[in-house]
Amino acid sequence: MPHPASDSTPDFERCRIEDGEGWGKLSVDRILDHRYIQIEEIRYCTPAREKPVDWTVARRKSAVAVAPMLEDGRFLLIQQERYPIQRTIWEFPAGQIDDVENKADREVILNTVHSELDEETGHQLAPDGELIPLGYFFSSQGFSDEHVYLFLAKTVIPNGMGPSPDDGESILACRAVTADELRDEIASNRIVDANTLALYARLCACGIIN
Repeated sequence: MPHPASDSTPDFERCRIEDGEGWGKLSVDRILDHRYIQIEEIRYCTPAREKPVDWTVARRKSAVAVAPMLEDGRFLLIQQERYPIQRTIWEFPAGQIDDVENKADREVILNTVHSELDEETGHQLAPDGELIPLGYFFSSQGFSDEHVYLFLAKTVIPNGMGPSPDDGESILACRAVTADELRDEIASNRIVDANTLALYARLCACGIIN
């Protein structure tokens, strides 16, 4: 079901990766088909090359990342175990868009943002809050087509029930930090994930953080 606050969210550009303007896929050979990742060997034609190019591409679901802001201007971070890097890190809430067929649909993207905010932080957008789109970025453009939509949730309030992460997630804590504390965490290399770094850059570029 669409979230009531989604109606007031400004429209935003959706990422579409498709043939055109000199780009084209001449052949695709899928060599791994897993529920979380697909690996393909693709032969491309490109605008700048006379001959086709062979490339290995990891297909991943698109995702969202959200910076939750409290009424006092502090941001919420979650502490989560990340198995591939064997570390427990602090980061902004994020999650994949499971509806692959409608991954570029506005309501599907916004509902994923609200779900991740609710499940991972135990907070929701306040009745007078705003969900502000901050564009998208590619997490590993030389290897994968994965892209992440960025949002600011201003203002959030407790949902009354607390976090309810999926069984596969290991979220240990949630804490609020000031903009200065967030900057210090990034500058000292204690925050190292791409989603949080990209969100922080957009928050700064848009003048939300000075």
